[in-house]
Amino acid sequence: MNWSIDFAPFFSLTTILVLAVPAFVIAVALLVAGMRGAFVRVAALAALILALLNPVVLREERDPLKSVVAIIADRSQSQTIEDRSAETTSTVEALAASLARFPEFEVRTVEARSGETANSDATTALFSALSGALDDVPPARVAGAIMVTDGQVHDIPEDAARLGFDAPLHGLVTGRDDEFDRRIEIVSAPRFGLVDQPQDMSFRVLESGPSAGTTVSVDVFLNGDLLSREPARIGEETRLSFSLPRAGRNILEVQVEEAANEITDVNNRSIAIVDGIRENLRVLLVSGEPHAGERTWRNLLKSDAAIDLVHFTILRPPEKQDGTPINELSLIAFPTRELFVEKIDDFDLIIFDRYQERGVLPSLYFDYIAQYVENGGAMLIASGPEFAGRDSVANTPLQSVLPALPTGSIEEEAYYPTLSSLGEKHPVTRDLPGSGVTPPDWAPWFRYIDVGETEGDAVMDGPNGKPLLILNRKGEGRIALLLSDQEWLWSRGYEGGGPHVALFRRLAHWLMQEPELEEEALSAEARGSDLVVTRQTIGEDPGEATIITPSGEAMTVALSQIEPGRWEGRLETDQLGLFQVANGDLRALANVGPVNPREFREAVSTVEKLAPITEQTRGSVRRIAADGVVDVPRIVPISGRASADGRDWIGLRTTEETVLRGVDRTPLFGGFLGLGVLLLALSATWFREGR
Repeated sequence: MNWSIDFAPFFSLTTILVLAVPAFVIAVALLVAGMRGAFVRVAALAALILALLNPVVLREERDPLKSVVAIIADRSQSQTIEDRSAETTSTVEALAASLARFPEFEVRTVEARSGETANSDATTALFSALSGALDDVPPARVAGAIMVTDGQVHDIPEDAARLGFDAPLHGLVTGRDDEFDRRIEIVSAPRFGLVDQPQDMSFRVLESGPSAGTTVSVDVFLNGDLLSREPARIGEETRLSFSLPRAGRNILEVQVEEAANEITDVNNRSIAIVDGIRENLRVLLVSGEPHAGERTWRNLLKSDAAIDLVHFTILRPPEKQDGTPINELSLIAFPTRELFVEKIDDFDLIIFDRYQERGVLPSLYFDYIAQYVENGGAMLIASGPEFAGRDSVANTPLQSVLPALPTGSIEEEAYYPTLSSLGEKHPVTRDLPGSGVTPPDWAPWFRYIDVGETEGDAVMDGPNGKPLLILNRKGEGRIALLLSDQEWLWSRGYEGGGPHVALFRRLAHWLMQEPELEEEALSAEARGSDLVVTRQTIGEDPGEATIITPSGEAMTVALSQIEPGRWEGRLETDQLGLFQVANGDLRALANVGPVNPREFREAVSTVEKLAPITEQTRGSVRRIAADGVVDVPRIVPISGRASADGRDWIGLRTTEETVLRGVDRTPLFGGFLGLGVLLLALSATWFREGR
């Protein structure tokens, strides 16, 4: 309870001052003149003025406020190493039990987990968590903060003044002081690179603690496949050349062998994400003769800026010899040897558009083309009536790679190309615009080349469910067979046209083995804090996906079908780093958060990082585990700027702040007491003059 005096004047201070000035002059005159009873008269005047000021005695009832203590528990990924998580849990429980004995403390416990910050690197942000825990607490009420961590904190302020309070900060560090760890880091790697062109990267192996050797073995993986095994000296930079096998996202991974006594192998690998860029794709288009659909293929391929097109049309076959000298012809001679012998491997795709064997290409050249496909090349046969005739390319050595052979019959009637049950799942034809209704919302065709038994996948059907578009793998290469020459009807907009651009562009990229169009594929990507696994298949239920987290934990995720041929699973995670995903024989890698986060680059526990800031706050930092036993220091309340650090105790400041519960007001000149004082003053004056 606090006592104080306040004033509640009956009149304004200006009015009281106007009355007080003459009273003061009279009082001075009485005292200077030395008249009898001057002091009594002055006292009476003072009592009158004081009564006008109305002095009031205030009696305040106040309750002391509790001091707020923040306990920050580090739950970042580096805290999962060895027994750190258990040490943190037992320490937080012991601190809570110890603080519960002191009613003057209010405890706030916050768990800080790994999270990507603005600089995409600092992932253990304990001081951000501390600021959030105390943002509604006045600085005078903060008793201090206790951080239970491995010491690898990435948002430590340079100056204690930035904490926003003046109280002790203590660090209780988990882990052992003799820890050893080996880690690897990528020093330099390209962000982009041309496919199949040499690229350079470098890496370095580092060790913390007693060295286990001078040379170690490092495995280099590209998209999950072992690329090479390199010797590396500890602390020295090692350079390596590699080439990207595909366009798009490529994951380069380096992994160092594990030492027997290191605390974790999680940071024994490091990754770099390199985006592959293709140089322009080279496509050879050979049209057997001018026809309505020829321009469709040419316009489609020319519209793609990533394609360099070489197009030849056979305008003057050998049987049309008329004796005209070559130097008088306006035609370009077909450079058969240059294209199909000397430079055939320079092409990414060869298209035969209604081509027939008429002696332009020697039979041996067709054998070269078949070998080109077997060795990894791509070919598309866009057939017409010629494919069913005597001069069909099916009667050449090319027959060995064709997915189907003609029967010799041609059907010329209207039909709608439709997706087969397999085509509804295949990435080349899945979700083609207009395919979702029966019949499809596109124009009919009017010619079909009949074939016998087929190999590969028939993704589109013609009349009576017969195969119209067949895709097949042959050796290391791929081949597609389109059994109609009516695609030009779609490009000309006949009866609304059809999805010729989407279909044939996907078809060309599938032939050139673009990863996004693989029938059987597994991919994973981070979406927010979730890891999303996508499985593409033309088969049945692929089953569960197995995921290995950055901390080494293995778990399974169920895949559910989201559309024909596509299955998806989702894993909620708070871990950052490289995730390994497997389903059957397929494997995928995905990185969540920043590449190679500091959580894993710096895994050895330390007291050095927190030491400067705790010293500035008159706090302490110490290890709490020795020989597997956790020793939590005692809590001691302190006041003011007393020492907050002892051999087996830590101090927390108590506050002097209070909260007002009520106020009693007692006027000194109110009621009979005030009247009695005034009458006494006046009576004393009358009595003195009466003597």
